[in-house]
Amino acid sequence: MHNEKLSSVLRSVQKPGRYIGGEYNSIIKDKDTVKCRFAFCFPDTYEIGMSNLGVRILYDVINKSPDIWCERVYAPWTDMKEKMEEYSIPLCAVESGDAIKEFDMVAFSLQYELCYTTALAMLKMADIPLYQKDRGEDTPIVIGGGPCVYNAEPVAPFFDLINVGEGEEVLVEICNLYNRMKDAGEYTRASFLREASHIEGVYIPSLYEVSYNADGTIFAYTPLYPDVPKKIKKRIVADLDNAPYPEKLVMPYIETVHDRIVLEIYRGCIRGCRFCQAGMVYRPIREKSPEVLCKSAKCLYDNSGYEEISLISLSISDYSRLPELTDKLLEWTDEKRVSLSLPSLRIDSFSEELMKKVSSVRTGGITFAPEAGTQRLRDVINKNVTEEDLMRSVGIAFRGGKSNVKLYFMNGLPTETLTDIEGIAELATKVVGAYFKMPKPERPRGVGVTVSVSCFIPKPFTPFQWEKQDTLESLSEKQAHLKECITDRRIKYSYHDAKASRIEGVLARGDRRLAPVLALLTDEGAFLEAWDEFFDYDRFTSALEKCGVDADFYTTRGFGLDEVLPWDIIDIGVTKEFLRRERDKAYEGKTTPSCAEKCSGCGANKLGGKNRWCK
Repeated sequence: MHNEKLSSVLRSVQKPGRYIGGEYNSIIKDKDTVKCRFAFCFPDTYEIGMSNLGVRILYDVINKSPDIWCERVYAPWTDMKEKMEEYSIPLCAVESGDAIKEFDMVAFSLQYELCYTTALAMLKMADIPLYQKDRGEDTPIVIGGGPCVYNAEPVAPFFDLINVGEGEEVLVEICNLYNRMKDAGEYTRASFLREASHIEGVYIPSLYEVSYNADGTIFAYTPLYPDVPKKIKKRIVADLDNAPYPEKLVMPYIETVHDRIVLEIYRGCIRGCRFCQAGMVYRPIREKSPEVLCKSAKCLYDNSGYEEISLISLSISDYSRLPELTDKLLEWTDEKRVSLSLPSLRIDSFSEELMKKVSSVRTGGITFAPEAGTQRLRDVINKNVTEEDLMRSVGIAFRGGKSNVKLYFMNGLPTETLTDIEGIAELATKVVGAYFKMPKPERPRGVGVTVSVSCFIPKPFTPFQWEKQDTLESLSEKQAHLKECITDRRIKYSYHDAKASRIEGVLARGDRRLAPVLALLTDEGAFLEAWDEFFDYDRFTSALEKCGVDADFYTTRGFGLDEVLPWDIIDIGVTKEFLRRERDKAYEGKTTPSCAEKCSGCGANKLGGKNRWCK
């Protein structure tokens, strides 16, 4: 820790290991010789940010360039924030302890809408003006990225530059452009941003004028200059086998949320669940080969000593070479006593063979996501799993020694009725029944089923992006009704706070008129709102009212099919025509096969990418 002022308060806060830096494998460079200093900010605590795979990848990628030094920045916990305010300590980077206001680039990874106020609070702690228009020539370039920027409009006025899509290539290109313009003596903020707008995947919000219709809907996005693109095409990494991946991990001093080796086995999803934003925005599907994955896993094990490897993607069991990969990994992981875990398994592709291979299925519980309680509604959302699939899978789990099953559902889905809600309780009861149908000597001890229900939010770039979000009253009614329907003490029921989902819906579907609301919330002390103990619904609604913003306009109103949507400035590859077709099929109760069965012409093939799915 090089910041003496910060060091002086460490004894008076919880978990000082969050702030001290100096971790094994962290990267230190000579700040006097690098041309560009890059602060990678994660608007949540150290424990959450250190577990984020995107941060791990981009930290490694950016630091491979000798002219750029990327350092990490996390949101302090509330006790440290109070001390920093008391002693006028600015927000600083973990590696050097330098204030991030001294950096050239300050980038935020926006993973969740309720982190927006934390990101703005971090700018305020750094003494960087919140609004892009208020920054001077010596202020860092503030960058936004991550899954939330597929609709960046609520936070667009706060960012100089937004990276839409995958960042491995584009962030280095941005820094190289900055260095070239500085070296040539051509740099000004305005000239840099104008030039950066020509990089694929870069959105400069200040270069677009947004106009509105009399009814408050958007009329148009208009570029201010002829050389600025009319739409921003998301950036992808075409060939994952040749994409950079860390060979070393920064090893934390304290326990983090996911303290293990994480292997990303592919990007995209062959399924087409109509509620799922990730399944659309991460297309096209691109796989890594087992050879590359095994080499990466062994390298990370040798350089970290971790004893668990987690294989991740949107749907692990859809990886086309999963048996080959697990066999190759088990050739050395069993000997080294390294466990394998697969966190995302589909009901219809779960097997006894797979269960025997991975530790996550040998110990603890197992999770499946039917999403809806009736087959009718599962067809509406294109889940493409049946009750029979679930019963087969839980039977495999019980025979394999599992006794605890967690089932994920949503409420508030389009066309949903109370019958669909009752179906959730009936399905959970049938899972318990499947346990008792087994001969008593073969049963694992003590069955338990947890039903976890989240509130549906019609997210951008999904077939349901035009739909209405359920009212608080309707969601509360459905939550109470399901609670009454669950009478078996072996079934536990948990549900997401509908108030938080309503605010998430406003921020996910909003436009630039929400920026003053977020700025006001920041001034009023909103911070770490993604944490239940700090989320304040009344403060959000009060800020909306003070700024004259109607939350229903973005949620329960729904959007017109011909309306210009706040996110129409972005091109994710998947066409609006495809999304509209899928919406129509939802209301007809018709399903769409996976990409592995048939190409449905979503449009993502135009982005390229080394894959075998797109035709």
